[in-house]
Amino acid sequence: MFRAVPLLAACLLGGVSSFATLSAADAEAGNADICASKDDEAFPPQRRIEACSALIDALKDQPAAQAAALVNRGTIYWTIGRTETALTDLNRAVALDPKNEPAWRERSNTYRTMGRLDKALPDANEAVRLDPNDAQAFEKRGDVFFDNKQYDRAIADYNEALRLSPGDSLAYMDRGAANYSKGDYQAAIADLNDAIRLDPKNARAYTNRGAAYKKLGRIEQAIADETSAIKIDPSYPEFFDNRGLDYAANGDYDRAIADYNEAIRLKPRANFLTNRGDSYNRKGDLDRAIADYDRAIALDPGFALAYNNRGAAYDKKGDLDRAIADYQAALRIDPQSDLTAENLADARQKRDRRLAAGGDASAIVLPTFDCGAAHRAVEKAICSDPELARLDREIDAAYRAALATHSGKALKQLRQEQRDFIAARNTSFGNPQYNLKHAMELRLAALQGTSANVAH
Repeated sequence: MFRAVPLLAACLLGGVSSFATLSAADAEAGNADICASKDDEAFPPQRRIEACSALIDALKDQPAAQAAALVNRGTIYWTIGRTETALTDLNRAVALDPKNEPAWRERSNTYRTMGRLDKALPDANEAVRLDPNDAQAFEKRGDVFFDNKQYDRAIADYNEALRLSPGDSLAYMDRGAANYSKGDYQAAIADLNDAIRLDPKNARAYTNRGAAYKKLGRIEQAIADETSAIKIDPSYPEFFDNRGLDYAANGDYDRAIADYNEAIRLKPRANFLTNRGDSYNRKGDLDRAIADYDRAIALDPGFALAYNNRGAAYDKKGDLDRAIADYQAALRIDPQSDLTAENLADARQKRDRRLAAGGDASAIVLPTFDCGAAHRAVEKAICSDPELARLDREIDAAYRAALATHSGKALKQLRQEQRDFIAARNTSFGNPQYNLKHAMELRLAALQGTSANVAH
């Protein structure tokens, strides 16, 4: 490693300033140290980029050395979020020196953060092949497997990284995240204990361990960890939001709201506003809840949860038309949400009972979906036939009754069977061999737990 040399050294002798000039080699040495530095406080990213750029220009006749400088500059660009620029530098580095293992490793990491896992994995494999003793190569490949939800393979790579570098707190944290994602919360906590032991100032390790404690129902320990993360880095809004969620899980909505306030002050986000709205909702302060959901939707019109939860607030207020409109909006964004579909059906039934009680009998024969928005032929057929509409209502009521009596795998299977029925209904209608009424009667009988004996 070259020693850093100041660009200009001043020496005062007898009141006369004298300047020592630098040779080109000395300047190059200084740039090499700054370019390779990992110390953001000593050399901020822009200063390091400038040093790397000067070095790259000076090393045009030394491909291997130039490639190393490109890797350093590319890595700095990656840390400040300029991933496309980073990729350009790393591509050049690989082309100049195909045996430069860090170039493959860092390009893999860049592809991963861009979501291009198909390109990230071959690069990570090449980095491991070039240097099977580089713990970072295994760690970066583990990150690719993690993002691809291949948690066992990720853990295997983190294990190897830790074998090569037992003091790597980041590898413990990454393995903890993989164990958490697998649902092994005790193993996650054990890994995060080691990460914190090795790096007590790692705020993310505390917040991740807090999440694992919460999964195990150990809310007080989760709150303690989130508090530690906040003390280390009070500028990070997610830490306040996470602790707010922990307080809310404990039923302490006032403290939760105080934390959400701080998260929103630091950075207004749709999920922070929705979380605060949920606490207001649970406190019964429905107008404030709705105001927060309104702001969340304004910030992120594609946030289905905000629509669903605003619908629930309107539902509580008895404004069923607005509740139904919000549930429908949520389902347009996330058609697979069973909870929202169930909320919508429940709100429609409430509205129908209210209309029927007021003498509007026509509401009784409306199906569970909005006929005004129906676009499938099968939906239009159900809307136009009171008997099919009645069957649609009865199927929905039986389905919701069955939901209340199922849990775990049985609940998942019930929901999947209902989705399969609707998908088959939508695709089969119009086929001369398909009898819609018969299919609906069979589904109703199945949901009611009876053996259907209906004529074709």
